[in-house]
Amino acid sequence: MSTGRGGADHDGPDPQHRRPPGVGDTTVDALGALSKSLETTERARGHLYTFHQLTGRADLGLDDAVRLLREAGHHREADLVEHEILGRNVIPGHWTFQIVEAYNATYYRPFAEVELEVRNRLAAGRDHLYEAEMKERRRTPHHPDHTALPD
Repeated sequence: MSTGRGGADHDGPDPQHRRPPGVGDTTVDALGALSKSLETTERARGHLYTFHQLTGRADLGLDDAVRLLREAGHHREADLVEHEILGRNVIPGHWTFQIVEAYNATYYRPFAEVELEVRNRLAAGRDHLYEAEMKERRRTPHHPDHTALPD
């Protein structure tokens, strides 16, 4: 029995990763592209959190710089760093946490919601159909390290 490009219907993929009846190859490709884009957005979001944390760490590190400048007798320079850089907005009106919040509300959450809605409409909510079928095509039957499913 054929399941599209996924190959013969044997020990994998599991039912949650099999395309529902009537779902064609182009739909699976489209869902795979949508999922890949969301995954890329997840990575971008992670980098945004990295930016947020590194910038915060740098700002907190300025406390030591200001203290050490004062201890070394460089009060004018300590004042310059303290008044011009410490606690400064990274873009007008925003600290990094505000950028993260705006990104999540404006882009990330709507993207994740739309991706789920499209998957629900077109594939009964099933995730990673494209990848599951690719795995099935690339497995070596009966090889112990190419099993379709976990033990």
